[in-house]
Amino acid sequence: MVVGGDECNGENDFSKRFYAIMYTIILVPGLIWNILALWVFYGYMKETKRAVIFMMNLAVADLAQVLSLPLRIFYYLSESWHLGRGVCMFCFYLKYVNMYASIFFLVCISVRRFLFVMYPFKFSDCKRIYDIYISLAGWVVVCLGCLPFPLLRLTSNETHTNNKCFVDLPVKTVDGTISIVMMTIGELVGFVTPLLIILYCSWKTVLSLKEKNLVPQDLGEKQKALKMILTCAVVFLICFAPYHVSFPLDYLVKANRIKDCYSRKVILIFHAVALCLASLNSCVDPVIYYFTTDEFRRRLSRQDLQDSIQLHNRRYGNQVDSTQGGAIEDAMEKPNSTH
Repeated sequence: MVVGGDECNGENDFSKRFYAIMYTIILVPGLIWNILALWVFYGYMKETKRAVIFMMNLAVADLAQVLSLPLRIFYYLSESWHLGRGVCMFCFYLKYVNMYASIFFLVCISVRRFLFVMYPFKFSDCKRIYDIYISLAGWVVVCLGCLPFPLLRLTSNETHTNNKCFVDLPVKTVDGTISIVMMTIGELVGFVTPLLIILYCSWKTVLSLKEKNLVPQDLGEKQKALKMILTCAVVFLICFAPYHVSFPLDYLVKANRIKDCYSRKVILIFHAVALCLASLNSCVDPVIYYFTTDEFRRRLSRQDLQDSIQLHNRRYGNQVDSTQGGAIEDAMEKPNSTH
């Protein structure tokens, strides 16, 4: 059996159908929920400082990932790419940027809630501009850190196949030591360190709840913070842990370092499932907002939705009235200006 053939690669019809089905399932709810989340966050951005900037950036990362899914669905259904090498590599790169941006902002949300509850006098007056700077720095670091993903893939010019994209792009041959160092750094920086930070925030918050003579209000705030941090940890483990287990194995398969046919097929199928779980994060994050943020639930309540719509209509009506009134005044002044 030839290594690298269809049988050993494991990229069979099942895997591609699985990608297409899962991305289709994620597309619609992910699109609706993240647009709704951005609308809600914009509405109460001035009311709270509790990580709302980080939540908005997380929603943007999730939304960007969702918007790239139709091209992936089309490719896995048609098994052919016709939009050019540049679009292919950009969509391929965007997947990883959005995934690691989501990881970064989940950590930021956990740390912000932890600091706000544990050190309220020090961080309650923290200016929102600092969160904006942190978010911008995070995007820059993530975009630079994800560059190896497309750079290590062979393009159509190098493989003489101009209709392949995504998982069908072969991996460039890299020295064994260099590849191990790159994967180790990627796993430590992109997964292990963020996970340890979230677990540390959870652990310290749990310990603080065991303190004696806690004021009821402080107890309630700490319980809410712990609920959000633990939810971030669970989502982190479900969505991103499988991918970071399968990632080095998948690289070894794509680089033909693992030769056994059965092992290759199992690894590639496991990687497909892990990649879809990572994409599922874009649907799960809005659930975090709803169940762990009082302001988010309040904004989505029926009465608050009605109030928001009425306020919008009132503002729009006032703008129209002022515009019409200004036009009438101008019309009345024009005859007088001729005298």
